Order: sequence, then C-alpha cells, then structure tokens
Amino acid sequence: MGTTEAGDWRAIEQVLFDYAWMVDRRKWDMMDAVFAPGATIDYTSTGGIKGPYRPTLEWLDRALAPWPINLHHITNVSIRLQGDRADARCYFTAPMARLRADGSQEVITNAGYYFDAMVRTAGGWRIRERVCEQTVRIGQLPSGYTIPQ
Repeated sequence: MGTTEAGDWRAIEQVLFDYAWMVDRRKWDMMDAVFAPGATIDYTSTGGIKGPYRPTLEWLDRALAPWPINLHHITNVSIRLQGDRADARCYFTAPMARLRADGSQEVITNAGYYFDAMVRTAGGWRIRERVCEQTVRIGQLPSGYTIPQ
C-alpha cells in the first residue's frame, strides 16, 4: 500500500468512525462531513427507512430518541480503492440503552455490516451510499414498542 493509498485508507476509515460518533452523540451538524451531497442511506434491515441522507438521519434521530445511550463499535474495516471512489465494508456492534425507573439499564444490541460506496469530494472522502445490513439483535424490543417511521 503506497503512501497515498494509506492516506486514503485512513481518511475513509475516519469517516466511518465519524459516522459512529455523530450518531451516538447526536452531532447531526457533522452529517455533511460524513455524507456526500445526494447520498443515500438504507436502514430497512433494522425496521427503518431508506432514502436521501438528511431525511433518513432525521428519522434515525426520532428512532433513537427513546434510546438515549448509544455506543457504536466499528471493526473489521475493508476498503477497495478505485481512484476517487472506493467501496468500504465494516462490522458494527451498536448497543443502545435507556434507564429504567429503578436506575438499571435496559439494553438492546444491534450488530451487522455497513456497506459504503465512498467518493472523494473537495472536502475529502464522504459516503455516497450506505446500506446497513443488521444480522443480529441481542435482546427484545419492549412489548408494544414500535419503531417510529
């Protein structure tokens, strides 16, 4: 891997990490540093929606509101560079929690893969298409709970 390739790899990896931080900390002002103009996100495997990144992240904000504690882990990053485009894949584990009346935490953990089509923009690497493929849910959603749409 040459110096430029290593720099591109690191920059793409940082975008994946920035996404996790943005979601976990609800730092939605970061979305344009993570997603390219016209980018799309597909959360349908989680019971969510698919569409342009801004309204889809607005949905995610609503969906996560009942679960204020989040902690994404991004691992097993694989990147295939093709000039100013790249394909990236990573594993995610994402516990989400909320406090019960007794102070204990109710926790559900989602896990799976993110598949990203990346593009180099004037501002750096950005996601232009993200597909979330949830493969595992540890724990059960509370009885009667529905994922907001």
